[in-house]
Amino acid sequence: MGGPGDPPEGTPEGGPGGAEDEYRSVVFDESFVRAARLQESSAAERMADHAPAVRRRPPLRRGLTRQLLVLALLIAVAFGTAVYLGVRHPYGSTPVRRSVEALRMTVIPLVPQGRVPGAAGPERLFAHSPAAPFAVGAEGIPLPASRRTAHFSDSQVMTALTAVKDYIVRSSLHPEVLTGREVRPVRALVDSEQLAQFDRSVAHPAADGRHAVTGWMVRIDPARARLADDRIRVFGTLKATEAGAATLEVSADHTFVYALRPTGAAPPASVSLFTVRRELTFHLDRDDLRTRQVQLVASHVQAGPLACAEDASAYLRPLLAGQTAGTGGPAGTNPYDTDSPAHLCGTLATGAQPRV
Repeated sequence: MGGPGDPPEGTPEGGPGGAEDEYRSVVFDESFVRAARLQESSAAERMADHAPAVRRRPPLRRGLTRQLLVLALLIAVAFGTAVYLGVRHPYGSTPVRRSVEALRMTVIPLVPQGRVPGAAGPERLFAHSPAAPFAVGAEGIPLPASRRTAHFSDSQVMTALTAVKDYIVRSSLHPEVLTGREVRPVRALVDSEQLAQFDRSVAHPAADGRHAVTGWMVRIDPARARLADDRIRVFGTLKATEAGAATLEVSADHTFVYALRPTGAAPPASVSLFTVRRELTFHLDRDDLRTRQVQLVASHVQAGPLACAEDASAYLRPLLAGQTAGTGGPAGTNPYDTDSPAHLCGTLATGAQPRV
């Protein structure tokens, strides 16, 4: 029986250590040991009689897993960069601009046929004029019943009507706007795409059908007249329809009657009436409904008593009680200038004046 350190078959031939002496000179360095594959028997293999004594342990694949993680990270970074540059790149696709029309306007002075009637106070003038049944102020601009259209709901139609009414009130009834002290209340309601035209009209008014301040708002020359009564008489209607699948059109037709007194004069200076009829067409798209702003695309104004010869692009300069229009005619119209609108002038009917 062999000793504790001997193999089962006994010590090999050839000396005390057998073949062991042949490998005493072999040195197993660290790299050799690390490269060696480990083998161990699994529990199932050890229990099965027919299973092999050992099983091969699968090699670790740490390097491949790490490479996959790095590759996935690089792909995610590249995708995020592409999305960022697509959104922020200065040469990206140009956003679609809204189509907003420029305002087309006409201001027609109405010339009296004789002297302008006057009275000591406005009550008598209003009572004896066609404005007697008119409502006062914003009450004369009632909102019609809103009805949905093919592409807009009831609430959207009502929003459009309300925005237009706000514009008419601010541009026709606010004292600071009427006297030319302010334009901001009106400007705040104008669509942003029309602000350049609006600002040019205020800074450089011209009777060119595009840049008359009086096409945007009622503006009475403060050097000539002031309000004798802040209870302005108003009568008119609003109507909403569709101008297209993306646009609502609101038509407004209102007559405003102002009681005026000469600037600097106090009672008993006579009061006269000044009448302005505004026929306005507004467009409102979905952006306008959201911001409560309007696009004023057409403005047709008749005002009197005025003199034909006076420029009405910056201010309306009314003829006051006892004054006449004189003999001056409207400014000349050049039919060869296709960019210049015709200068129009009308006659104020006798029935439009108060009978006092």
